[in-house]
Amino acid sequence: MVAATRAAAGLPVYKPTGSGLLCVAWGTYTHATNLAAATVIEYCRVPKGARIVGGYWSATDLDTNTTEELNIDIGYAANGDVVADPDAFGNLDVLTGDASVHLPVAGIWVPFQGVLVTAGPLLLNAETVLTAVVNVDAATGGTGQSTMVAYYTVD
Repeated sequence: MVAATRAAAGLPVYKPTGSGLLCVAWGTYTHATNLAAATVIEYCRVPKGARIVGGYWSATDLDTNTTEELNIDIGYAANGDVVADPDAFGNLDVLTGDASVHLPVAGIWVPFQGVLVTAGPLLLNAETVLTAVVNVDAATGGTGQSTMVAYYTVD
């Protein structure tokens, strides 16, 4: 496991007064080495009662090989109320960081999907760490940075 600074247990988690306010949790992790398969990256925390309504995961081109192999899932860790769901927000499969019609520069940008598409906004009844899991490491490179941003309200 590796963690971004904003995932630290001692860091205060923002919980607004009242409901309906849109909040943001985020974290950036610097990939100094090619992370091995099964590595969990902790990005940030959301408070008890957070209802995830959207977000995204983005990164520099972490696999510079012409035949990419990097495979990452994005989701959340177990929180004492529910078990971990490492691909709740996306089973991203093999990621290409090549420029495309969707992203005109090298890099990766993926909106949250998964449970948000199939069941709508996700309610978390305990403080929860948002994560990514490396399923297959990069063929070449593996260094750069990645960021997870989550939009939530608190019921």
